[in-house]
This record gives sequence, C-alpha cells and structure tokens, in this order.
Amino acid sequence: MSGWALQQAVYAALLADSGVVALAGTRVFDDVPGDAAMPYVVIGEDRESDWSTATETGSEHILSIHVWSRAAGHREAKLLCDAVRAALDDAALAVSGATLIDIRYQATQYSRESDGRTIRAALTFRAVLEP
Repeated sequence: MSGWALQQAVYAALLADSGVVALAGTRVFDDVPGDAAMPYVVIGEDRESDWSTATETGSEHILSIHVWSRAAGHREAKLLCDAVRAALDDAALAVSGATLIDIRYQATQYSRESDGRTIRAALTFRAVLEP
C-alpha cells in the first residue's frame, strides 16, 4: 500500500486543522528547512507491514509525528501535541489509491534535547490501509 499517499493525507489533515495552525502556522514538514522557526511539526518515521487477510490485501503503518518547541517548559509542546492528536486520531483521511480503515493514536514521548532548551515530542499513530 502507498505509504506516500498516507503521508500526503496526514500532511493535508495537519495543515487543515485550526488547532495545529493556531500553534505552528504552516510549519508542517517532511524535510525541515535550516531556518525554520519553532514550534513546528515533522512527519517522521513510518514502519509499514503486511496486514492482509485471507480475502483482502492490506498494510499496517506505525507512523511518528514529531513536535519541536523552544518555549520555556513543556506547555507549548504539549498543546501542539494535543492539536496533532485531535487532528489525526480516528480521522477520515482521504488516502489516494487506498481506503483508510483506521488511524489511531498510540502514545507520545517527550524529551529535552542536549541543548537544554529544545523539547521534542514523538507521537505514534497506527493506520491500516486496504486497496
């Protein structure tokens, strides 16, 4: 199944969400520009595996969305994570060439980077696609 089509649908959903845009503007990236202002959202890793049944082909995707912030404390990062989760959890994404059966939030991990200022949060979602 098309991991690229799923990524395009996730990107469109994040940019269409008023909560995400209120906090990050249009700073949703696959490849972060060197001069990008924080906070921003990065579409990260995607692990794709076979999810076929006896009668249908399918794929399971475990995808990561990263939130980056340099605001004091965790507040900004956590609010942006809440917005990303609201935009994607159980969303009806239009995936070109496939049918999205489900996309569900699984977990978030927050960490402070070695510079002592930057907060990175990694949200994990599980999506299942069929042709």
